[in-house]
Amino acid sequence: MKSSPLNQVKQRFGDKAKLLSALEKLTTKELWLDRVSDAKALKNVANGKLLKLHDTLTQVKKDFGSRAKLIEAILKLQLRAKDGSYKTKLEAYPTPRLVDLHHSATRGAAKAKAAAPAADAKPKAKKRNLRSKKSQAKAR
Repeated sequence: MKSSPLNQVKQRFGDKAKLLSALEKLTTKELWLDRVSDAKALKNVANGKLLKLHDTLTQVKKDFGSRAKLIEAILKLQLRAKDGSYKTKLEAYPTPRLVDLHHSATRGAAKAKAAAPAADAKPKAKKRNLRSKKSQAKAR
């Protein structure tokens, strides 16, 4: 059984303050769009959401290095590398949404790659009989 978010925070970071300090290191301009007001900040966000955000930002930093490289990877997977307006649209998306978009684009590219060999090897078309059953019986 999965432990509660509070227990996960205690196991991984010790307490919420240490989790928030770890998140502060990851919420730089290159990984994070700051949409949180200073009055509310991240300290009022639930533990489960903070853990998921930490995992997501850590994965992006490890795999891509920055949001810009993540966006370039998405554009490349979707074969839209030269589409400037789509790129500016993606730049407005938050990082977790970009990660989800990259995941779905990766799956879509894998499906397209698997379907490509099947499309190249076209099966021979069956010879269709254009006669009705009644006329076929008469021809015999």
